[in-house]
Amino acid sequence: MDYMKAFEAIVAQQLTRVKKMKTDTEFINYQALDKIVIGVIGGDGIGPAITAQAHRVLEQLLADEMKAGKVEFKVINGCTIENRAAAGKAIPEDVLTEIRKCNVLLKGPTTTPRKGDKWANVESANVAMRKELDLFANVRPVKVPELGIDWTFFRENTECLYALGSQGVNINDDLAFDFRVITNPGTERIARLAFEYARANNKKRVTIVTKANVVKTTDGKFLDVCKQVAKEYPEIETDDWYIDIMTAKLIDEKRRSQFEVLILPNLYGDILTDEAAEFQGGVGTAGSANLGKHYSMFEAIHGSAPRMVEEGRDIYADPSSVIRAGAMLLSHIGYQEKADQLFTALDECSVTEKKLTITGRSDGATGAQFADYILSKI
Repeated sequence: MDYMKAFEAIVAQQLTRVKKMKTDTEFINYQALDKIVIGVIGGDGIGPAITAQAHRVLEQLLADEMKAGKVEFKVINGCTIENRAAAGKAIPEDVLTEIRKCNVLLKGPTTTPRKGDKWANVESANVAMRKELDLFANVRPVKVPELGIDWTFFRENTECLYALGSQGVNINDDLAFDFRVITNPGTERIARLAFEYARANNKKRVTIVTKANVVKTTDGKFLDVCKQVAKEYPEIETDDWYIDIMTAKLIDEKRRSQFEVLILPNLYGDILTDEAAEFQGGVGTAGSANLGKHYSMFEAIHGSAPRMVEEGRDIYADPSSVIRAGAMLLSHIGYQEKADQLFTALDECSVTEKKLTITGRSDGATGAQFADYILSKI
């Protein structure tokens, strides 16, 4: 293998991406569309079971809009590990074609094979979708009022280690390389989105998270660009922390309530948001938004839990994560009042009243029963 040619190809690919980012400046206006098409992707494992419940909740909330022809739901099949492995692609071409016909997606978890698995070593469907649709911002809110926690994480989605995760090189049996990419326009757009969110929501502090003292080139660029953007928002306090101590400060009762909006490269954002989700009941309760300028995707942040399916327990899987993602979707496409209704119902059912409990087993409620409970509050 010619390693220099392989690296040159990666560099050329990324330079082309940078050029495209610099010319693509306008966000889609969902409310200006004649019809908003919402794609529903079940995914793998417990994904179809929990996504079906979120789909049902959204259809009830948007019943009038569906009758008026303003909203359409489109179920997209085929984004399963079986189909992806058979096609040898993270997203089969026919599935990607259907996805592109939608404006926004509601997605269940998908399985990513690892070395030694029975499946072909295809790229993560999530990573591929973020790259194909340029979903550059992964936004994950975590709110636990009784602990003084109200965090919103802006994780860059299309760069860092994950973006080139399938393009690493084994030089020989003893040596392997992976590649990490950080760009000015990629960092600037996630930083600006975070600061605009902070300004619009009266947040007083934005925190940049890197390891720029050690990873000097890429993390150094991320930190520098974020600080440049921060100068345009003088009313907002900006600070920066290293990822290792940041994981500790999130559990520091004296400090954690001081954080509000956080900006992170891809890998650090993935790790830190899983830790943060534990405060509100674990990753099974947390939803996330993947935002781009032309498409957006809303999903659970947990995995596909294949063991639950193998043991026949998928009907007891907690749909809260995808339902919460559905509430974020409603807000994003302009139905804020309906989103607020759903967020309030989720909080009441999951935190305050809790008449039903999801355990993941037959001693708890099924996902359908929990979705009915939520609907009864709307």
